[in-house]
Amino acid sequence: MTAHLSHRVPDLGALELLLAVARHGSLGAAAREVGITQPAASSRIRSMERQLGVALVDRSPRGSRLTDAGALVTDWARRIVESAEAFDAGVQALRGRRDSRLRVVASMTIAEYLLPGWLIALRAERPDTAVSLQAGNSAVVAERLLAGEADLGFVEGLAVPDGLEGTVVAHDRLAVVTAPSHPWARRRAPIEPAELAETPLVLREHGSGTRQVLDAALAGHGGLARPLLELASTTAVKAAAVSGAGPAVLSELAIAEELSSRRLVAVPVAGARLTRDLRAVWPTGHRPTGPARDLLSLTRARPGG
Repeated sequence: MTAHLSHRVPDLGALELLLAVARHGSLGAAAREVGITQPAASSRIRSMERQLGVALVDRSPRGSRLTDAGALVTDWARRIVESAEAFDAGVQALRGRRDSRLRVVASMTIAEYLLPGWLIALRAERPDTAVSLQAGNSAVVAERLLAGEADLGFVEGLAVPDGLEGTVVAHDRLAVVTAPSHPWARRRAPIEPAELAETPLVLREHGSGTRQVLDAALAGHGGLARPLLELASTTAVKAAAVSGAGPAVLSELAIAEELSSRRLVAVPVAGARLTRDLRAVWPTGHRPTGPARDLLSLTRARPGG
């Protein structure tokens, strides 16, 4: 059976005041040390005496003197306060150890195109925090978080993975792109979802946020054809598209430079929803603290990276 502290045990503030009276022999000096007025200190001592049922301090024009009972209670109080100080120091040490590192896991697009800017901003605020970043698809992000191998995650899929909760930190749109030599680069009419669905594409692997969005967008149009190539990173998909391997579907965040230099051409698509939310995620019931909380705040302040 769990034991509970008696209602007669004073709070730490009252015990610290009693110790100050013992050190100074003066209620006024004790009040100044703990940062309260003398009337407030006198009231607190009287309240503690009523709580304990014994007189603790004899007051006289010459000062304040502990009674015999007060001296005994002061000895006990000193041990309690010292234990509380040790507890506080230990908690601070734990917090310092927690705050000295941050483990982030993110899906590819966020890891490559948004997180660098966020982490640079975090370093300006927390220069002593060592940050490690793992990149993988959205399924890998969920696995790492649920295994306790990361403090904060970022995903690109349509929904928060099971076992996690999160918040939207940015938005993204997928684009169909080809090399300038591909016939789609010269067409004027948008591609219909059915044509996109039946065309072999260069794609990310199953489990990636990009693939989830594309699968959902084309589910009502026969689903995706067998991929021309299935690659495990945005960089690889982009390189294959630039080389002319075939049409690809990529985040607009990842292709700004290639579109500007005309190494890739964006092909308009009609009637397919290719937008997605980018989310910060964490295990359900374990909202981010310390550096993870600070990074989450920075993503809201700098949603575009």
